[in-house]
Amino acid sequence: MAVAETQLYAKVSNKHRSKSTSVLLESLLAKGFPAHIAQKALAATGQKTIEEAAKWLHSHCNDPSLDDPIPQEYALYLCPTGRLHNHLQEFWKESKRQCGKNRAHEIFPHITLCDFFTCEDQKVELLYDTLKRVGDSFSQHFPPSISLSLHSSTSYLGFFIGDSHANILKEFALAFSSEASALADCQVKPCLKQLHLTLAHKFYPHHQKTLEQLAKCINPGETCQWVAALYSRDMRFVHYQTLRALFQYKPQNIDELMINSGDFIYVDPTQQSDVSEGWVIGTSHRTGCRGFLPKNYTERANESDTWVKHREYVFVTASRFFTQTENEANVKLNGEVHNPSISRSVTNVLSFQNATLRRGVLVMRHGQRVDQVFGKSWLQQCLTADGKYYRADLNFPPTLPKRKDSMKHFEYDPPLSCCGIFQSRLIGEALLDQEVTVSYVYSSPALRCVQTAQHVLQGLKLDQKVKIKVEPGLFEWTKWEASRVIPNFMTVTELAEASYKIDTSYRGNFPLSSLVPSESYEEYVSRSSEVIKQIITACPSKGVILIVGHGSSLASFTRPLIGLPARDSSDFAQVVRKIPSLGMCFCEELKEENKWQMVNPPVKTLTHGANAAFNWRNGIVED
Repeated sequence: MAVAETQLYAKVSNKHRSKSTSVLLESLLAKGFPAHIAQKALAATGQKTIEEAAKWLHSHCNDPSLDDPIPQEYALYLCPTGRLHNHLQEFWKESKRQCGKNRAHEIFPHITLCDFFTCEDQKVELLYDTLKRVGDSFSQHFPPSISLSLHSSTSYLGFFIGDSHANILKEFALAFSSEASALADCQVKPCLKQLHLTLAHKFYPHHQKTLEQLAKCINPGETCQWVAALYSRDMRFVHYQTLRALFQYKPQNIDELMINSGDFIYVDPTQQSDVSEGWVIGTSHRTGCRGFLPKNYTERANESDTWVKHREYVFVTASRFFTQTENEANVKLNGEVHNPSISRSVTNVLSFQNATLRRGVLVMRHGQRVDQVFGKSWLQQCLTADGKYYRADLNFPPTLPKRKDSMKHFEYDPPLSCCGIFQSRLIGEALLDQEVTVSYVYSSPALRCVQTAQHVLQGLKLDQKVKIKVEPGLFEWTKWEASRVIPNFMTVTELAEASYKIDTSYRGNFPLSSLVPSESYEEYVSRSSEVIKQIITACPSKGVILIVGHGSSLASFTRPLIGLPARDSSDFAQVVRKIPSLGMCFCEELKEENKWQMVNPPVKTLTHGANAAFNWRNGIVED
């Protein structure tokens, strides 16, 4: 048994087990479930209904930990509702869109009253009774509104609670912890330090001003009804990442995990080093089973997405009885609560920022290349005996562009597959839908990058207006070239003759002759930093500069732009391995501050699965 598991068992193995008279428990016992398993199901589902508990038991019938006496962890939070909550949710959404995800996005808006503690399954009802009793005793003293003042630092942004109101909340937390500890035989620690409501935490320092501007749109005095809520989580997976399944996956091997769309999976980052590329090993929140699953079937979820709300106490104060005018009423847009007043405030901030953000840089990896699908020998698969190209599979391009030298040079300068062409055009169409204005396009000299740029422009309907500047300095780290030499790229003239919209007058900052085979990491970092500086200088006009490069381009061109140092070469390689076709990063200029910041790209990612070759004879006609 692992040390961590031994410590968990030690917390609960010597505790006295008392009987519960819960009606829900009696119903499960009548169905034949053992008491300790029935209690575990009730604790895991918040003791709400017999149907939820029975569904949990059915899903966990193959859970190897079903008999383990490990309880849930519980926390007591004070959560806002009403208009203030809507404002906070709008901030959550807008801050994530503009600055990316930070630690605060993992959990919903709250003030921590009692941090996580363990409680045996059969004693959880005592926590509910305690919350009700302590809530009743404090309801008359609870403030009609809570004083919130904005506090900001380079890694934290949030509201601090005023001292007089904080003292009342601390007294409430202390009363709950004292009574819960005595009745439920658990160690509950109240939060007695500075009480706060976090807005953003552990973000990049250069995002501080943007986050502050968004936070100033929140009126902390808005009408709010506060709710003390008791939440639980599975203590075994506290330090794991939580993934959400995007698609159903049916196992092909005995060690793989069955997942349904919407399932949550716990993944330990420290246990992934020996897992095959593109796969992860994790434990299903729905079933408790463990196994391998394809990573591209999932996305990162929030830590609190798997938490269970057990009970809440609503503090009814005079502020609850407010009236909403028709113009201030909350409405639902696309299923989400939307408040027009906060939207107008955020829009004002966005308008202000758009006035100062003169330029954007969108760095994009090329689409799927043919050798990525058909291997290094792809060219041999589609050449006739006399050296003519033919389409051996529908994912091969219909034709290859004409070049004056040997077709064999395509082996180290491969084109896009048909799926890669489709991917690129789809991204262009998505950028068009988002009304992204691309003013300049730069491409690596690799054919796959030029083709990606061409088809993105076609999707944007800009292929007749914006020309592609081929910049040799955008080529990937030459150490990774399989041939150990610089590929023989098609010339600018050849590309133009092949109907690619090339700016033939452009002279690159780094001539092809300056690319060194097997360059050092330091040389590549220096080249990348210099070329992005020169591109920025050469493109003063407002609009987006599209750079189509390689997986390595996303980090090597954006990090110097936003003032971050280069990664260690080993870390860099690990990051690049995970960047998919058409992966992208987006930076915006804060001209008044003379700096750039990285924000969410203007379009969603493109995710799809593999599609293997198929021979109709195998299994259909022949055995």
